[in-house]
Amino acid sequence: MANKLISLAELSRTTQKTLARGASEQLPPGAAPTLQDLTECLLFSPGDGRIWLNGARMLLMHSSGLGALRRELIESMGLARARGIMLRTGYHCGARDAALVKERFPEADTLALFAAGPIIHALEGAVKVEPVHFEFDMNLGTYYGEFLWHHSSEDDEHIAQYGIGTEAACWMQTGYATGYTSAMVGRLILYREVECRSMGANICRLIGKPAEEWDDAEEDLADLNAEPFVGSSPRSTTARNSGDKGALPSTPQPDPAPSQDSDMVGISSSFNAACHMLRRVAPTQATVLFTGESGVGKEMFARMLHRISPRHDAPFVAINCAAIPETLMESELFGVERGAFTGATQSRAGRFERADGGTLFLDEIATLSLVAQGKLLRALQEGEIERVGGSRTLKVDVRVVAATNVDLREAARRGEFREDLFFRLNVFPIHLPPLRERKEDIPLLMTHFLHRFTQRHGRQLSGFTPRTADTLLGYDFPGNIRELQNLVERGVISAPDGGAIDLAHLFTSGERLAQPMFSIGTRGVLATTSDDQPPAGATTEAPTAPSEAIHTLFGGKDPSRLSLQEIEDAMIDHSLAEVKGNVSEAARRLGLTRAQLSYRLSRRPSNE
Repeated sequence: MANKLISLAELSRTTQKTLARGASEQLPPGAAPTLQDLTECLLFSPGDGRIWLNGARMLLMHSSGLGALRRELIESMGLARARGIMLRTGYHCGARDAALVKERFPEADTLALFAAGPIIHALEGAVKVEPVHFEFDMNLGTYYGEFLWHHSSEDDEHIAQYGIGTEAACWMQTGYATGYTSAMVGRLILYREVECRSMGANICRLIGKPAEEWDDAEEDLADLNAEPFVGSSPRSTTARNSGDKGALPSTPQPDPAPSQDSDMVGISSSFNAACHMLRRVAPTQATVLFTGESGVGKEMFARMLHRISPRHDAPFVAINCAAIPETLMESELFGVERGAFTGATQSRAGRFERADGGTLFLDEIATLSLVAQGKLLRALQEGEIERVGGSRTLKVDVRVVAATNVDLREAARRGEFREDLFFRLNVFPIHLPPLRERKEDIPLLMTHFLHRFTQRHGRQLSGFTPRTADTLLGYDFPGNIRELQNLVERGVISAPDGGAIDLAHLFTSGERLAQPMFSIGTRGVLATTSDDQPPAGATTEAPTAPSEAIHTLFGGKDPSRLSLQEIEDAMIDHSLAEVKGNVSEAARRLGLTRAQLSYRLSRRPSNE
């Protein structure tokens, strides 16, 4: 009998999940996500200058800086337009946080997710939120909320600039509440400050309800819909009541890629810059050279280039130059006539002919021999080819797109690559950044690959554990997107049905997890996230006691008796030894640029 009984809290959670309704007074004590859960999602990675909250990059900046921006907007654009811009900015942030917290805590009750909004808003340093009362019914699309705001950062800055006035001034924070709640309910929930410190009140009081329940919502709607990012996007969730006036998607997100059915997913500035260059060059006939490390998606970008170009109806032909033996390369590229050599029993078109009218993608082009490079150069310059063993010239209309993970300019200087061919290929170079330089895209890619592989392998999983997401954000991904894709597929296969993917399901083949990340506790104290036991199969640096590590680093000498230069030299030597002389990697570990480390090395006596 006892095992059939459930607590009131469990009954409440079950009812809320089933009916999708609730009120703030019904929130069970300790319902996840708690303040502790959310603070553990705030991560600091000082080594690469990034801060993360729920897998999204954040900024730690002066409140007075936003105050200065606010003043500039008001004085240059007027009060009304400045209010609209800041309201929409807050809306975007609130909607983004709502989407991320739902992804981070997929098993959380709807009521607890509503309650997480004020906690996150306070955690981000904007304002201390005190819920008075809120209630919602997801099936009916109804909502009412009342909150108190203590020591609002926007009020502090507005009062410092303009003093006490007659209008409420917490524009970004009102937008944040509107965005977060609208994303949760699935329809536009408008908030207004009915009391504000900028109007002389002792505290700010906020009320939120559906847009149509406000008598004069036209101005609010105009402010929210003045910019296109408030509208729908390919990856945003459809509004529950899309036919209602003022209905908005649950989370406005930037356009992640030119196509939804590819792996071109990302929101980072470097990724968007590459996409922008791709769109600029696609309508032209220019030769494009993709550069970047192995696994960054060069062929994927090349295929997208062809897909959005005027040649999209013609063939896209790809060849991996590293996979073709040198003796066969010429016949693969240009074709062969019957009887040209032993075994050539019939004539065969080469890749150039097969790509006529379309795009020819030459991957790993740096592996071509100098002889093959010369013949390729002639084909590019003249637009014509001859089959091996043939005597007639064939005209071909081909757009050549090449890719390499080698610095071709440096290879040309060393005599390993023809300089004239390099200049012929380097008409429009597009550099694709490694994944470690576009970490904002990692959560999106994780979700993208999770959906793909759960469908492919017929698995039902709840997502990733929080520590898995945090670890992947801190991982350097030497294999880039290809490695992340493989890790997620491995996790989908290894994780139990209905469960979440954990570290032990991913890092099983010797991956190194060396870069520290830091989270913050409820008391505001930083703590490293790398203190957990490493997952099975993952390798880390051998644990060494601090005193022993220092003793080893300085060769048994007392650090207190060493000069600053001696300490610096010892740290540099140690880092260089660990990475086998790789100056760039050593500089990254020391928190320096490559130029800074090279300068320090150049100052040393020549006999060293």
